[in-house]
Amino acid sequence: MRIGLFTDSYFPQISGVATSIQTLSMELEKLGHEVHIFTTTDPAADVDHEPDNIVRLQSIPFVSLAERKVVIKGVFAAYQIAQEYHLDIIHTQTEFGMGILGKLVARQLRVPVIHTMHTKYEDYLHYIAKGRLIRPSMVKYIIRNFLHGTQGVICPSEMVLDTVNSYEVSQAKRVIPTGIEISRFKRDDITNAEVAELREKLGIADDETMLLSLSRIAAEKNIQAVTAALPEVLASAKVKLVIVGDGPFADNLKEQVAELGLEQQVLFTGKVENKKTAYYYKAADYFISASTSETQGLTFLEALAAGTRVLAIWNPYLAELIDDSEFGELCDDESGLAQMMIDVCQEKKAIDKQKFEDKLYEISAENFAKQVYLFYLDTIIDYNQKKQLEAQQFPGNVEDSIRQMPVAIRKSMRREQSRARLFARKATKLAKNWQTYVKIDKKDAE
Repeated sequence: MRIGLFTDSYFPQISGVATSIQTLSMELEKLGHEVHIFTTTDPAADVDHEPDNIVRLQSIPFVSLAERKVVIKGVFAAYQIAQEYHLDIIHTQTEFGMGILGKLVARQLRVPVIHTMHTKYEDYLHYIAKGRLIRPSMVKYIIRNFLHGTQGVICPSEMVLDTVNSYEVSQAKRVIPTGIEISRFKRDDITNAEVAELREKLGIADDETMLLSLSRIAAEKNIQAVTAALPEVLASAKVKLVIVGDGPFADNLKEQVAELGLEQQVLFTGKVENKKTAYYYKAADYFISASTSETQGLTFLEALAAGTRVLAIWNPYLAELIDDSEFGELCDDESGLAQMMIDVCQEKKAIDKQKFEDKLYEISAENFAKQVYLFYLDTIIDYNQKKQLEAQQFPGNVEDSIRQMPVAIRKSMRREQSRARLFARKATKLAKNWQTYVKIDKKDAE
């Protein structure tokens, strides 16, 4: 199968969406499919050494979110390239820019479009004109309008499915959790000595519990709720919080830590290379997040793959993922964060390896890609059947259209048909006369 992925966000931009797309592309290729990624230009991209299947179209930084790009031209070029690749299906990954372009290209190629809902936009509107341009009540209509003309929607979790259903979207929907490349985080090659060395470097004592936050530092990630709960935790347990990442809310978070007098208990590492994150997951006793905006949360999966339990605030997605206390704990809201941290610090237990192995396949990239491929296949079959049915019904549709025309137009068409028949009779008579009076003798012709 030949697949086109259209996305505004891709490496070297760091995001869950970019990681998800790269994972899907790699796993589909392992299954023998041909994948082409249509994305935006990026000054940090090393285009000379990128894989041949990446197509970059000219773009500019997005308003209020400079690290994200929006395509500004290249519609015709994208169509020509997609036509040359003979794509069987297009899979859009964003509702703007490249997503709209993907729909246009699909319409010209007459192939189906699948869309993945990665983002719960109600939690991100403050980035656009500080929330004054688009209201939460408008999101439903924007998304529904974008999805018009698509043939299916992938929801990474039941939570996203509930949101899409609330938008009254009629397209076929399927819940397919995003998977991860387990081997990148399971990392049996990382030794206990290396883990101990990192903990020592971070200043984590043997009797202290290391909590890890690893994400883009933004307001919606709600790391500030974790730091706010720490003073209560420290009264009962020895804990240190390591915050890995950077982002627009980093300075605000550092100010909060200083105001709470937590400089010795909270460590900011800044960005860490992707290949090094597994060391931090393994060094941590627990991965913690208070975000309420996650629709899939790849960092939760990465932590589990590394064998690290998760602490978080309940939502439908996490309720499915953390379905056993073996994998972590969930609290009802922010008010329960402190007590949850205290409880787990006092009740440390060994990991049930078999349960973790079963969970690993469930969250694996391999399982993810197989589920997406099956949805592609079902969508293509359904789309082609509908096209065939439309082609068969076309003559009948024309007759119905004629019958529904105003009387004056139908009479005019009948008059034109009568004139055409009269002209045909005259032409036939003229041809016979011509044959009678203008005969060519074969002998004369010789």
